[in-house]
Amino acid sequence: MPDKIAQIGRQAALAAGAVMRQKYHQPHEITMKGVIDPVTETDFQCQEIIIGMIRQAFPDHGFLAEEKAGEDVGQPPSAVPAAQEHAHPGLAWEADPPPACRWIIDPLDGTVNFAHGYPAFCVSIACEADGVLEYGVVYDPLRDELFEARRGGGASLNGTPIRVSKTARLDRALIATGFPYDIRERVPETLARLGRLLSRVQGLRRGGSAALDLCYVACGRLDGFYEENLKPWDTAAGLLIVTEAGGKVTTFDGGDYDLYSPNILASNGIIHNKIIDKIMD
Repeated sequence: MPDKIAQIGRQAALAAGAVMRQKYHQPHEITMKGVIDPVTETDFQCQEIIIGMIRQAFPDHGFLAEEKAGEDVGQPPSAVPAAQEHAHPGLAWEADPPPACRWIIDPLDGTVNFAHGYPAFCVSIACEADGVLEYGVVYDPLRDELFEARRGGGASLNGTPIRVSKTARLDRALIATGFPYDIRERVPETLARLGRLLSRVQGLRRGGSAALDLCYVACGRLDGFYEENLKPWDTAAGLLIVTEAGGKVTTFDGGDYDLYSPNILASNGIIHNKIIDKIMD
């Protein structure tokens, strides 16, 4: 089963990536899910392709996907138990009880970039069994870079094993961050945190795709990444890829991270506590 999961996940990521490449330079149909949260026709098309391929191979598996393109992806809002909707608003919930195997999908991570023609976006797909992440794949179609990880099997980039960096000094570290879609409600604290890090690190980047940022930590291009208010589909695959590459993932205060945590900090592990000191200062 694990080999087949990886095979189908990889094929689905590549297929969605091919659509992104084809649509990248074309005009987009853009609608807004929030004030600064767009979705394009390509998001929906990619999600349909991914779910269709997975469902054909695994008809009994479930899905948690970003775009509610079809009723069968999750329950409609009216069917979501009140407690769940309050705890995790906006998620495409599966029926209760959840299936043993579930795919967590962001069909196009970096939609703002994609809509503007900015070349930093990807597809992110993860598979969990009984609540444990077993496989993750992130595909950057413009660079043709496929990041993968299996639980206990390490992480790779286009088939070559990858490891996190060995950077031990914060003033030699390249850190990435992202701004949540509700950034307008939290500008002061976001800028304060940014300022504390900028005064200590070698450089700080904001790429616009959390999944890619996590993969860049995994392969050593970045030494750390932090962001608030991400959703499970933003981090599921990247979380597994970072940890399998030898990195560390926690919440801002160093606590255990899960897919519903309010914030995430990923690093090479060596400078993890040093980043926490600046984030939580």
